[in-house]
Amino acid sequence: MEILVFVKRVPDTESKIRVNPETRSVVEDGLNFVISPFDEFAVEEALRLREAGTGKVTVLSVGPDETTVILKKCLAMGADEAVLIKDAGRETYDGLRTAKLIAAAVRKRFPQFDLLLFGKQSVGADNGQVPSMTAELLGLPQANVAVKLEIDGGRGVVRREIEGATEKVEFSLPAVVSAQKGLNEPRYETLKGIMAAKKKVIPVITPEELGLTNDDIAPRVEVVKIETPAARQAGKIIPGSPEEAAKALVGLLRNEAKVL
Repeated sequence: MEILVFVKRVPDTESKIRVNPETRSVVEDGLNFVISPFDEFAVEEALRLREAGTGKVTVLSVGPDETTVILKKCLAMGADEAVLIKDAGRETYDGLRTAKLIAAAVRKRFPQFDLLLFGKQSVGADNGQVPSMTAELLGLPQANVAVKLEIDGGRGVVRREIEGATEKVEFSLPAVVSAQKGLNEPRYETLKGIMAAKKKVIPVITPEELGLTNDDIAPRVEVVKIETPAARQAGKIIPGSPEEAAKALVGLLRNEAKVL
């Protein structure tokens, strides 16, 4: 079984994010980047499927040269190979652009794949669009937000959490599956894996090598404005008896907050 896993480089959720209003982008200087947490579940599931049978796990990412850091992490976790689809442009928040790059790479370099695994969304853009768009571009069945995945021969079964129940989805391979928290518990890199990952060369594919022009992958999303959330105002303490406080609260909600 040939499994392809797609991961994204995102800012560490514990980092303090700064934005540049003029360029309408996140300031990357001094910012720590990590693999998107949902993508780690996808990598772990691929490794478990390989260990349960036979096959190969290749991890791919779309991004600048710095993205090789997270690909090295995936190799240290146990992936067989890693490939960078180079996209040197600034974050566009356009899922279709990314999906086109991924679909082109799959068609050109991995025509015999069996399964494409994604995280359900990146914690950077939070769009949750790329898995479904990739499935559509490649004409594949898809099962998203999986909390359990079973593969038996040429078919797969996914269980998804929905409100008040669990949904079962059956599909044939090849297919696209996106991982939700709870699918598994991602492993840590081992020292042996880290040392082995350092020696591995990560091939780089450019859009031109995939036969894509600038017009083909031109962003269709325009970022009009980006800014940090406004600082929270200090709360108010309303003195007096419960009856007096209730009347004062209603007045504030009506006259200041304008919610009544």
